[in-house]
Amino acid sequence: MSKENYINEKCKEIEQQRKHAPQTMYRNIEEIIGKRTFLSTGCLKAMNGDIIIDKEKILERWAEYIRELFKDDRKDHNIMKNNFAGPPIMKEEVETAIKKMKHGKATGPENISVELIEALEDFGIGRKATNLLNEIYDTGQIPTDLSRSMFIALPKKPGATECEQSAS
Repeated sequence: MSKENYINEKCKEIEQQRKHAPQTMYRNIEEIIGKRTFLSTGCLKAMNGDIIIDKEKILERWAEYIRELFKDDRKDHNIMKNNFAGPPIMKEEVETAIKKMKHGKATGPENISVELIEALEDFGIGRKATNLLNEIYDTGQIPTDLSRSMFIALPKKPGATECEQSAS
């Protein structure tokens, strides 16, 4: 079998696996294109243009960049205006939402996976989540823990030396 025929056959397999076997699909893609490794230069440019080599200073520069990028000068923004009245959130709605969540996704900082939430259903997690959501809905106050985000900077270009994307 020629290489071109082999690749064409693999591509047909990948097309069929797209919806039903995504893990196998990704494995087949890696088989065709090979695994890619990205090398880091181990340095980064400071805002003033100086090259930073120290790992701690590189991390500080990334943190500075992320703070600047996602700067939020709003005052207390975890309070919603409750100008609406509606029916309470039902337990069945929460359970349906939990069932629709995708499996195998990365967890947040609390390390709670969809699979764990589903496994805790016997312990009344749906009822407790419904109560929490209704409290937020009724009071308009979002708990501080739910209004914070965590950003992880992942360089997209191998050997990048700047935080900002260049305009090209």
